Amino acid sequence: MARTYYPVFFDLQGRSVLVIGGGRLALEKVQGLLGAEASVTVVAPALNQELTALRDSGRIEHLAREYRSGDMHGRALVMAAGDHRLANEGLQADARAVGVPLNAADDPANCDFILPAVVRQPPLTLAISTGGGSPAVARRIREELTDYLDADTSSLAELVAEVRAELRDRGEFHSIPAEAWQTAMDSRLRILLSQRRHDEAKALLESRLISAKTASDS
Repeated sequence: MARTYYPVFFDLQGRSVLVIGGGRLALEKVQGLLGAEASVTVVAPALNQELTALRDSGRIEHLAREYRSGDMHGRALVMAAGDHRLANEGLQADARAVGVPLNAADDPANCDFILPAVVRQPPLTLAISTGGGSPAVARRIREELTDYLDADTSSLAELVAEVRAELRDRGEFHSIPAEAWQTAMDSRLRILLSQRRHDEAKALLESRLISAKTASDS
């Protein structure tokens, strides 16, 4: 039975993360962590070719030995990327002893958190999870969402973020009804964005939001 998890996004920029293992699974974890601008240390007697290249280019630190219990101290997260569940049990005990969340690849029973399937269309990031019960379904949904999202969706997200920040600076954000944002993001606004008419789209969005604010205040 799939577990119920609390979804969250970690800010790992500049923070220390430990990856245990030097093979394909470890590489997958490292690539995602580097994408989040984490400071990555890999502990493993040997690294595969891709991880070796990352080490040689200075993008990761490598402890060329087996894991030791003290390696988890001071880490924001720990990723166990091996294939041995018995070893993962010991790693989970170590992680909980020092209060560091642990992910063990393909071993939900020994995880403090699991990694969702992710769709990235900056500035949008969508995470899909089945609670560890059916990763294949999560991957299938990720593929469908990847096909659905396009550059216009990103443009809409960027425009809304821009207008939201300006309204906050002017002290007008909190007085705008939440439903006004949904109403304002209609087909007309999307057409302007698809035509690369950013200034017109911004003016339209702002006018609709301010009108909703005025109506709400009256």
